Amino acid sequence: MVAVALAGCGGDEQLPGSEQQTSSPTSPTSPSPPTSPSPPTSPSPPTTSSPERTTTAPSSPDNDVEQQTRKPQANPGLCASGDVKLSLGPASGAAGTIWRPVRFTNVSGASCEIHGFPGVSYVAGDDGHQVGAAAYREGSKGDPVMLAAGETAYAAVGFTQVGNYDPKDCQPTQVRGLRVYPPQETNSKFLSYQRSGCANENLRSHHLRVRTIEPGKGPA
Repeated sequence: MVAVALAGCGGDEQLPGSEQQTSSPTSPTSPSPPTSPSPPTSPSPPTTSSPERTTTAPSSPDNDVEQQTRKPQANPGLCASGDVKLSLGPASGAAGTIWRPVRFTNVSGASCEIHGFPGVSYVAGDDGHQVGAAAYREGSKGDPVMLAAGETAYAAVGFTQVGNYDPKDCQPTQVRGLRVYPPQETNSKFLSYQRSGCANENLRSHHLRVRTIEPGKGPA
């Protein structure tokens, strides 16, 4: 009787070894970590409009040819020594000075320009050494002369007779001809003309004179 009563009193109690031991206790819920705030959004840089680039298309071969044909032709160059042939025209004058045209004929096959005074002097001997002073430039420089192929220009050269001088002052010397430099040229040409010249370079007057280049052949 006593045992039954004890059993009836323990109906609501849970004994050791009951479900309480087999069931895992519920873990407390971990709090969620705080949400990190999103970084502030950087403002977009202001939009700048790029300047429009003008692209030049490469020229076509046809355009290049057209441009080349439109270019003005270069001016003809100065007549060089090798471009001209020299000759002497007939003599004229009086009062002790003979004038003869030294002619420059363009034999280059192309146009060239000749302008100003040629350099002229007497030469003698096999070595072609100069005799006396070079020709004095008389008058003013003229206009440029354009010589087409085959055309001629001339410069008048005055030859003073050696008899006009005292022989002691003149020192007369037989010459073979003339050394001639075309205007603005450093290469000379020889022109045969045998006569007497004054070897003294310090004469009080000029035994040779030259005038500026002019178109044509000069006095006939």
